Amino acid sequence: MADASFTDQNFKTEVLGSQTPVLVDFWAEWCMPCRIVGPIVEELANEYKGKLKVGKLNVDENGKTAQSYGVMSIPSLLIFKNGQVVKTMIGAQSKDSFKREIDSVL
Repeated sequence: MADASFTDQNFKTEVLGSQTPVLVDFWAEWCMPCRIVGPIVEELANEYKGKLKVGKLNVDENGKTAQSYGVMSIPSLLIFKNGQVVKTMIGAQSKDSFKREIDSVL
């Protein structure tokens, strides 16, 4: 299971203040590609446990954060390192594709 559920309220502490790189899955309940990516994100959370914090942010419930990072399409997966976005992945992709992008920043 993903490490965390991120919100507008906890984003600064949980993501920007994290000592570990963080993968944030920006998603929505109604988004079919998000539902496809969801299980992949869960697998990635398990595989990268201890190296990468993984969580989800529902854009319908937390629009302020999504807007502040220019998330216009979902699913969008952003990797934060030291409080900064270091990688953006947009749309449904294969697990191998996500792993390559994650490995490039870890």
